[in-house]
Order: sequence, then structure tokens, then C-alpha cells
Amino acid sequence: MFSRPDTPAGGAPRRRRRALAALLAGMLALPAAQAAPGCAAASWPLWERFAQRFMQADGRVIDYSVSQQHSTSEGQSYAMFFALVAHDRARFDKLWSWSVANLAGGDIGARLPAWQWGKKTDGSWGVVDPNPASDANLWFVYALAEAGRLWSEPRYTQAARTLLAQVAEKEVADLPGLGPTLLPAPSGFVLKERIWRLNPSYLPVPLVRALERLDPQGPWKAVAASHARMLAETTPHGFAADWVAWEVPEGGGKGAFVTDPEKGDIGSYDAIRTYLWAGMTPRADPLAPLLRQQLSGMATALQSVPLPPERVRTASGEVEGAAPVGFSAALLPYLQSLGLSSALEAQRQRVRTLLLEAPPETPARYYDQVLGLFGTGYMEQRYQFLPTGRVQLRWEKACPSQKSQNAAATDRH
Repeated sequence: MFSRPDTPAGGAPRRRRRALAALLAGMLALPAAQAAPGCAAASWPLWERFAQRFMQADGRVIDYSVSQQHSTSEGQSYAMFFALVAHDRARFDKLWSWSVANLAGGDIGARLPAWQWGKKTDGSWGVVDPNPASDANLWFVYALAEAGRLWSEPRYTQAARTLLAQVAEKEVADLPGLGPTLLPAPSGFVLKERIWRLNPSYLPVPLVRALERLDPQGPWKAVAASHARMLAETTPHGFAADWVAWEVPEGGGKGAFVTDPEKGDIGSYDAIRTYLWAGMTPRADPLAPLLRQQLSGMATALQSVPLPPERVRTASGEVEGAAPVGFSAALLPYLQSLGLSSALEAQRQRVRTLLLEAPPETPARYYDQVLGLFGTGYMEQRYQFLPTGRVQLRWEKACPSQKSQNAAATDRH
């Protein structure tokens, strides 16, 4: 009933393929980019290696480190952003088309993309976990909205608005005493009555600024405020946790952030992104001073240890283990924003040796590659975030005719 994972239809049942193909052709298939002379896809070796190792021809991104050979909405959305940074519209289109067809059942107006797709226990291929992931959905929205602006394609912009409306409806909750807050998913994160699990790494500040512009009547200013409060009240030693919880006493009363009762106060593979996003937040952003003040723990740790710790205890500030090279890549923008030149150079050298200049036969870890693309892409000035939330891309300078089209499209909207 289900096709092999390397077929264009992914896991869709055969009887639905023609219908899905027609839908995608009519609504999602977009014309090839009208590139001006000298406006070809930007050369980005790390992106090319990532695409060759982890991305199928049909647009599916695979994490081979797990037995299910699974794909996630996070992986798809990140790759769309990287494709935009690389001016790689062909791959961008395939990534989005695969995501809609296989994670959203062909209709993003009816459902949010499922979090996980892969090999099921019965040997078939399809959605493994249908619960959406809000961070992936925000990256989908952002990549689509910015692609619509930069490539002058209104259908991308409309898809971004359609998806964002669902996120606001299903993944933002008005928590007692905290206000509108981004939940990790529509279900499964209310631990028990009046305790909500939250993830500090799910909301990059530059993205929420873009959402405020895309949906000015939406809850995004309030969401940014609750996010800022979460970071201010859950980082006593300057370290971010993977997960935290918001608890309101039974019978009402003032709520408070508490240690997640199941995950504990560990900061590790999720939390590393919190420092990454903070480092890329423009200095002119109102939350930039808070981010740099509240997330100082990793900078302090690197004064006494040569490598980023793999795990930290946020309640005590204790650190343990040596993290993989992806953590070093993620910390490059953070260390630069703090002006820590010695620590920056040490991590930059590690990234250069183990990631950028590693021999082709070196085994590549998916998450290291993702963090490497974010961190080194930013440091190489392939992209920068503006205070408005817009992304500024290196290839824009090589595309003057396209920039004028973008300006005209912006004026029309």
C-alpha cells in the first residue's frame, strides 16, 4: 500500500497520488526562478554536502541516525530556510511540496504538518507521529513568507499566512497568569491540570518579529512577552533548559515557572539552539539585552573548559561532558555577539577542522550539520536578521533586477 521512501510520492496511498499530484500542480508547483545574469544559486559547500547526504531527490530530508530513517517537520522547515539562503529555489519547491503532500495530507489549510514521518512498526512508510511541532511550523511560515518577498511569489506568502493562522489557533494558548504562549504542539504538553510544558528554544526572536509584521492582529507581541518572561525566570545561572513548566496553583492564584517534573533541569540538545537564536538577534531588538544577560552561562563555562558542555544543570550551574561539534557551531554567533574573541576563535577552529574541512568520507551527523549550517552561514554573512524580522541575504546583492521586483511587490502588498 505504501511506496518505498525514495519514491516521489513518499508514503501517500497509490489511489491518492493522482489527486495529490493535481493539487500540487495547481496550487504548489511554482515557476522556475527568473534569475538575472550572475544571479544563479549561491555557492555554499556545506549546504551542498547536506543536501547530497540527507535530502532525497523528491525533497524528503532524512535523519539516518535512527532506525526509522525518519523525517521531521523540523528538518524539512530548516532545509527550506537553508535553500532560501542558498538561492536554491528548485530544492525549496521540492522540500515544501514533499512536506505538504506527506506531512499535511496535501492540505495545509486543513491540518498542520505532522512532526514525524518514517518507517512504521508494520514495515510501511508514513506518518509516525501526527502531532505537529510548533517550532517547525514557525520556520515553515518564516521561510515561505521570506521566499514570497525575495522571489516575488505571492503563493508562498499566501501559504505562510494560511499556515500561521493555524498555528495561532492551535498552538498558542492563553495560559493563566502568563498570557498567550507558544505551546510545543496542539496536544500532549499539559502534564496535568494547570501544568504546561514549554520549550525555550522553540521561538527565535527574529522569527516572532516577522510574525508581528505578517499578522499584526495576531497574538505575537504577547507571545514574545511571555517568551521573554520565560527566559528571565528560568535561567538562574545563565543557562537555558531543554524544557520548563508553567504551573498555576490549584484553585487559582499566581503562576510560576518551575522545573519540568519529568525532564528535569537539564539543558542540552534542545537548549543549544536558544544560545544560537540569541546570538543572531539584532542588537537593536528590544529583547537583545535580556537575551545576552540571561544566557551568559555558556560564555562563563567556556572560560574554564575548552569545549561546550554537553549537559548543564540549570538550577545549580553544574556542567558535564563535551558536546559534539554542532554545539560549537551553534555558539559562534552567540560568542561573537558577546565580543568574546578568544572563545570564538577556539570554537571556530574546531568547526573548521571537524565540519567545514572534514574529509568527504568523514561520517556526518545530521544535527551537527544543521547547527553547522545555521552557525557558519550566519558567520559567513550569508544571511543576517534585521530588526524588523526580515532576513538579508548575501545573494541579494547579485540580483539587482530581482531586488527592484521585490520592492515593487512589497509596495503592492
